[in-house]
Amino acid sequence: MGLTVTFIDQRGNPVTAPAEPGDNLLRAGQAAGLPLEGTCEGQMACSTCHVIVAAEWFDRLTEASEEEEDMLDFAADARRTSRLSCQIDLTDELDGLTVSIPAQSSDARRM
Repeated sequence: MGLTVTFIDQRGNPVTAPAEPGDNLLRAGQAAGLPLEGTCEGQMACSTCHVIVAAEWFDRLTEASEEEEDMLDFAADARRTSRLSCQIDLTDELDGLTVSIPAQSSDARRM
């Protein structure tokens, strides 16, 4: 059974994306055409998939690892609820998750 995730793009527009349990947030966002570059392809070696998780959803996620926290130090406009989308595995419990894409996000794959 599928689930949906809502991304708030850089202009403040909601984009609803379908996803499957077991997928990760980065792939769901990329499939929806959003500027989540994911240069390292989910290896936690960059911060190009940085998202800001809506406050009401943040505590429902598994805790970020120390390595993820270190990579978020390099993310533009990082906040308390920032995460790397490649590290958020989607489950049925996350159906309806809302995240924002920082205004400074860009996707070199599109240039």
